[in-house]
Amino acid sequence: MNKSVATKKRQARTRKPQGGLPREVKMLLWLSVPVLLIVAVVMLTKAGAEPAQTVDVSRLIYPDSPVLGKTDAPVTIVEFLDPECESCRAFFPIVKDVLAQNGDNVRLVVRYFPLHNNSVLAIAATEAAGNQGKYWEMQELLFNKQSEWGEKQTPQTALMLQYAQELGLDGDQFAKDLSDPKIMQKIERDNADAQALNVRGTPSFFVNGKEVSSLSQAALQSAIDDAK
Repeated sequence: MNKSVATKKRQARTRKPQGGLPREVKMLLWLSVPVLLIVAVVMLTKAGAEPAQTVDVSRLIYPDSPVLGKTDAPVTIVEFLDPECESCRAFFPIVKDVLAQNGDNVRLVVRYFPLHNNSVLAIAATEAAGNQGKYWEMQELLFNKQSEWGEKQTPQTALMLQYAQELGLDGDQFAKDLSDPKIMQKIERDNADAQALNVRGTPSFFVNGKEVSSLSQAALQSAIDDAK
């Protein structure tokens, strides 16, 4: 046998495996990559196209919920808010502007989602003022003076009593109502509803039972226009 041929055969028998897959298998894998990508995109698209979870409208409005606007307005905005929330304070004038622009077509319903140290106290203050016909005045006053009482580690009861005096309220009745069990029960109920509705923060808005996905005046107005 030719020496060079024998050498080549011997080298072929003793060659170490190079690892990897056969050429045909590699070809199949390369061809399957685009198919897998297409399948993944389709699955993600379907997942994103699934409708949002239906809102339990029975948890949005109660007979004792504060309402601003005509009761028979065709569009109802439900706002979950926290008087101590800075975003709620910043959005407060926007809500007022939206209500003014839409007139009798829209009403506002307020619900509570307390998330800060003095939130419950501030909510109780608005409800206590409401017992004397000054709910909305107290809400606006608390937003305007949020820097005085908000983000404090201790209860700001003295300031709440001072604000009641500024609004001309009966101080004794106001102080008593601050710890009214009915008000506390309302706050607990609203907090439970917020969690059940998957409210993630404040302010959060629902227009005719549908959650407004983004926090802007344009988004709120668009939801109102769609609901008319």
